[in-house]
Amino acid sequence: MKKLTPAQRLIVAADFKPRPEFGQGPADVRSQILTLAESLKGTGVVLKVNSALRACGYSLIEDIHRYGLEVFADLKLFDIGETLATDGVLLRQYKPELLTTVCGAGVAAMRALKTELPDTEVLGVTVLTSLKDADTQAMFTCSTEEAVMRLAHQAAGAAIDGLICSPKEVEVLRAKFGVALSLNTPAIRPLWAIVPSDDQNPERIMTPAKAIKAGADRIVVGRPILKAENRYDAVMRTIDEIAAAVA
Repeated sequence: MKKLTPAQRLIVAADFKPRPEFGQGPADVRSQILTLAESLKGTGVVLKVNSALRACGYSLIEDIHRYGLEVFADLKLFDIGETLATDGVLLRQYKPELLTTVCGAGVAAMRALKTELPDTEVLGVTVLTSLKDADTQAMFTCSTEEAVMRLAHQAAGAAIDGLICSPKEVEVLRAKFGVALSLNTPAIRPLWAIVPSDDQNPERIMTPAKAIKAGADRIVVGRPILKAENRYDAVMRTIDEIAAAVA
């Protein structure tokens, strides 16, 4: 994995939701994403898009690239190997720097996807950060940490590039896999941010500095930045916190 600058360690989640009651649709979401991209031009951060890619098409990746930002296509691809290989072929010309699949798809399917995207960092989603131990017991008959570890082994077996996990699991994953897999963590909540009706499991969240010090390669920050009075300032403040943590 290439050496990352503090800015490259920050993934800004452009998770905008249209408001149909005001006549908004996919075009309005696309406009909001590109407005955000323009405001962050030159910062060096990565912009994450997911639902908007399905509604607006993969050309949105090219639109973001025009602002000089790297793109994280958070599609969480999950299917059989042949379908994931097709996904890879369809995505290849758009050149997203990062892409998610779901570890539960299995080794063969993830390997098929990576084969078609040698220049994209493919990340396997382990356990969603909203889930609690009761959920993973019901789904996997084990604790959250054990479920994350099982799924991480699938990703390692597929020889993809990294994982999506909560910051709480970073230390144990780093100890197990070393630098073989990049560790990328959502559920980041700066001390200065308040997220109304937060849907993240409070037991699995961390501040930017704590997540980086725990061993995360990148952190994903969405609502704390999107809901900030000045998004650019919130981004720069987060980059400064990352820089201090790696100094």
